Amino acid sequence: MAPRAYWKGYLKLSLVSCPVALFPASSEREKISFHQLNKKTGNRIKYRKVDAETENEVDASDIVKGYEVGKGEYIELEPEELEAVAIESTRTIEIDEFVPKNEIDDLYLNNPYYLVPDGEVGQQAFAVIREAIRKQGMVALGRVVFTSREHVMALEPRGKGLLGVTLRYPYEIRKEEQYFDEVEDEKIPKDMLELATHIVETKSGHFNPDKFEDHYENALKELLKKKRAGEKIEAPKEREPAKVINLMDALRRSVSAERAGGARRKPSRSSAQRRTAKRASRSSARHKKAG
Repeated sequence: MAPRAYWKGYLKLSLVSCPVALFPASSEREKISFHQLNKKTGNRIKYRKVDAETENEVDASDIVKGYEVGKGEYIELEPEELEAVAIESTRTIEIDEFVPKNEIDDLYLNNPYYLVPDGEVGQQAFAVIREAIRKQGMVALGRVVFTSREHVMALEPRGKGLLGVTLRYPYEIRKEEQYFDEVEDEKIPKDMLELATHIVETKSGHFNPDKFEDHYENALKELLKKKRAGEKIEAPKEREPAKVINLMDALRRSVSAERAGGARRKPSRSSAQRRTAKRASRSSARHKKAG
């Protein structure tokens, strides 16, 4: 069965437009989820909407939205009042401008979507827009309305289609200074940096998401499998707390561990890695003499 489109409308570049369909590029549907049950009966739990003060159940027709302006003080809004400020959906992703991809801060990236032509009509127009974006090596920025909100969307070619990523607004981004200003400006010893650099080099590789493993999800599956089979579930043994060692010792041990692991994984290393390892060994030897 073909996936159901999340949104349908038009992609427009100046006077050129074509019908398109939007599909979420990510999903959490495959993740294990749980229902809440009554332990005594095994029945599902249901929630009713009740008045916080009277504890009486409230009919859906009597529920309105409210914005809290003070403790226990709200501005009530009727559905028709909210409709008055709702942005009119033109069912169109209108491309406003093109920008270099490297100028888009990762903090602004939100949800990814696949964008494809909707039906036979407009296939050529879609291809023209896609290839024009590809040729310029830029990212198209457009506006789209769904879920009653206007979103800015970045569009770039991906295979035969387009990848659209909604972008956050500036007011949604927290300032990094709130968190980083308290970080002290440490003077890093050269030998420590060389050891750390060696560790980075030995762990360097290429991005391969196939290596990602959701250990918690796998553990849940195993737990459910055992429960279904009626097996006894034993609590895992608690790990002993790690011993506190100084940073230099930790770096030395890490280098030794990576060397041992690297020897098993790779029979040879690059000349750059060998040079860094020699520098790290000399640095470690100097520290031993100094100690």
